[in-house]
Amino acid sequence: MTQPLQTTSPAQKESSEANATLHDWTSRVTRLANALVRAITQHWLLIFNTAMGLYAALPALPPVLMKTGHPRAAGLLYTLFAPLCHQLPERSFFLFGPRLAYTLGELKRRIGPEVPLRYIGSAALGYKLAICERDTAMFVAIWLAGLAFGLVRRRLRPLSLKVFALTCVPLAVDGLGQLVGLWESTWWSRVLTGSLFGVACIWLAYPLVEDAMQDVRRVVNQEPTGGATP
Repeated sequence: MTQPLQTTSPAQKESSEANATLHDWTSRVTRLANALVRAITQHWLLIFNTAMGLYAALPALPPVLMKTGHPRAAGLLYTLFAPLCHQLPERSFFLFGPRLAYTLGELKRRIGPEVPLRYIGSAALGYKLAICERDTAMFVAIWLAGLAFGLVRRRLRPLSLKVFALTCVPLAVDGLGQLVGLWESTWWSRVLTGSLFGVACIWLAYPLVEDAMQDVRRVVNQEPTGGATP
C-alpha cells in the first residue's frame, strides 16, 4: 500500500529557518566571544602595563599644562585625581622649578605662613604632580615591575602572603608615624616605601593572574588541564 507523502507546512518551514538562523547567530557570537577571551588571555599583560603606564604618567600632565599656559585643563586633572590622593604640596613632586620637592617649612618661607592644602605651585616654584610622592613611586614601580614580569612570567612564583605582609610594614610604619606626629617622613622614604609596596603587589598578583589566564585559555581552546600552554 502506498504511503502518503509527508509535506512540510509553511509554519514548520518558517520555524525551521528561524531555528537555523538563531543557531547561526549563536555560533557566530560564541566564536566572537571565544576570540575576544583568547585575545585578552594572551595579551593581558600588555593591557595591564599599558593601563598602568598611562595612570603613572597622567599625574605629570597637569604641571606640563600649567607650564604651557593651559590652567583650566590642568585644574580639571587636579580635580580628577583629588579623590584618589591628598595632594599635599609638601608631599608631592614639583616640575619646572628649582626643587623637585619642598618641605612644609620651605613652602612657608617662600609663599607665606598659610600654605593651601591643595596648593599647586607657581612659575617660581614649579608645579606639583597630581598625586603625592608615595603614590607616584608606587604606580611607577607597578608599571616597571609589570614590564619586568614579562621577562620571567613563565618562571616566577607568587610572593607568599607572609612576605607580602612584611613588605607592607615599612609603608605602614612610615605613614602612620607621620600621621600621629612622631616624625615627618622625607621624599626618599616615601619613594622607597611606595616602590617596595608596588613591586610586592606585582610579585603577589601577576603570577596568579598569569595562571588564571592560562586556565581560561585552556578551556576556550578545549585543551586538557595538563596540556601544553599555547
